[in-house]
Formats: sequence, C-alpha cells, structure tokens
Amino acid sequence: MADHESRYFTLSLESLRAIGGWAADCAERALSLYEAHVDSDSRPRAAIEGIREFAGGGRRTARLRSLAMEAHAAAREISDPAAVAAARAAGLAAASAYTHPLVDVHQTKHIVGPAAYAALAVELDHDGDPKVADGEVRWAIEHAPSEAREVLLQMPARRPGSSRLDTILYELDAGIRAGTLPQDD
Repeated sequence: MADHESRYFTLSLESLRAIGGWAADCAERALSLYEAHVDSDSRPRAAIEGIREFAGGGRRTARLRSLAMEAHAAAREISDPAAVAAARAAGLAAASAYTHPLVDVHQTKHIVGPAAYAALAVELDHDGDPKVADGEVRWAIEHAPSEAREVLLQMPARRPGSSRLDTILYELDAGIRAGTLPQDD
C-alpha cells in the first residue's frame, strides 16, 4: 500500500489552471500554422478556448476532454507537418487539465507537450530550422508558471530521446525544472 501511495502526489485545480493557461498561450503561438491550411475547421482553436475557460476558473468537464480529442482528430486529418504539430499542441493544451498526480515520466508530456508541439510546429514551418524552435522553447520556459515547475519536480525527469520532438520535450522539462534557459550554440 505504501508503494502505491508514493506514486501519487497532491495536485490542485489551481495548479492545473495555471498550467492550462500557460499551455494555451504556448499552443496559440502556433495556431495560425494550422488555420492557414484549413477553411473553417475551428477544432484546435476551440480546444484552446476551452482550456482558457478552465484556466479562468471554469469547471473541468467532459466537454473539455472532448475538445482535446477533437483537436487531436483535426491533427490526424491534415497532411502538413507544421499544421499537424500545431493541432496537437492545442489538443494537449486542453488535455493539460487532466494531468494525473502520478509519479510517472509519461505524465510530464501533459505539462510540456503543448509547448513542445508548438515549438516543433514553428520549426517545421521554417524549413526545420532548430534555432526557431529553440526560441519557442526559451519563450515557454520564461513564461512557465511556478506551478509547472512544482508539478514537474514531483515527476521523473524526461530523457533526451532520439526524435526532434523528444529533444524539445527534454529541453522544456529540464529548463522548467531548473528555472533556467537553454544556452545558445
């Protein structure tokens, strides 16, 4: 029983709201990359609006979970890689309200995923220039609420991984935990 209990930590709605507002800000920085490729599909925008409502004191309802899933569906229905990443950022932003207080590295994606996918979207839109994503990572770290750091410190740290997305997730996780910005090359 003690082992099971040690795998969980306290996570307040106030912390989730602070993280959700920041996640919305991060995702919104890439939203135009999705909207440039669609005529009237507002699912990613609706997901961002939904998490903003929650961050502003709204209830965490099944509607918010549906908005997150709909943004992810939008990502699966478009072929442009930057637009896909932008829609995923929006979906993960909405899903951040459902971060589990579980000591598990996979839960870190609920915190840093929206910023990572937004950074990847901007990088892909700039012909894969990593310096563009690095700027988005710096912005996200600079604007991360203290609650993001507090929650991440309860979870195992991410490892760099082999994909570009894994690297961005790692840089965000490490930078927010440390409260420092990555160094320029």
